[in-house]
Amino acid sequence: MLTILSITVYHGYVHVIKEVSIGAARGEVTSVIGPNGSGKSTLLNAIIGLIPIRDGKVLLNGVDITNRPTEEIVTLGMTLVPERREIFTNLSVLDNLWMGAYQRYKDEPKKNIEKDIDFIFTLFPKLNERRHQVGKTLSGGEQQMLAIARALMSKPKMLLLDEPSLGLAPLIVQEIFRTLKELQEGGTSLLLIEQTYKEALSIADRAYILQTGKIVWEGMTKSMNEETLKKIYLGRKEVEKL
Repeated sequence: MLTILSITVYHGYVHVIKEVSIGAARGEVTSVIGPNGSGKSTLLNAIIGLIPIRDGKVLLNGVDITNRPTEEIVTLGMTLVPERREIFTNLSVLDNLWMGAYQRYKDEPKKNIEKDIDFIFTLFPKLNERRHQVGKTLSGGEQQMLAIARALMSKPKMLLLDEPSLGLAPLIVQEIFRTLKELQEGGTSLLLIEQTYKEALSIADRAYILQTGKIVWEGMTKSMNEETLKKIYLGRKEVEKL
């Protein structure tokens, strides 16, 4: 579904992403994990069109979306849940959801969007309880739920998530990852970026490890072992001391 072919991305003069290739299959959870500073967020922002790609291609369902405007990419069926949520803090939960569906207004009747909001409130009951609260009054976990919910309102076929566990309590992280698994089982494909690998790998079908802008390991998660992860995260010499 999503094919990333040897992309190269710079931040100014800094070479951040170095010929990275990734495949994310339809209906699967694909996880890209790696230490802090490995280039994970830059990778997602480049895929969704927020940062220019210097070389390589990004294909969504066979369509070349490389360096297309982000709003076009969303229309084609891919949406990003950004790092640190980025919700509209002065708008209510309900208004945030309506904002997530803004590209659907021209082509769909209002009742379709209202139906999807009802589904969101079934998926995230806590948001239903707080539908009229403004975003800044929500807890960190509730804001993360809202960020995911807002992205789902564009009806994406592929959902990109940047560090959804960041700064959240373990019980909230578990709840969010259970919901992500439900979305995948319902037919939404996920590309998940995480620094904390255990939760990500618990729901992922396929994984890639990114280190200093390069893919250093890839494969099905069932073939990944703890020793491999320690060598990537701690360095081989540190592993030998363990």
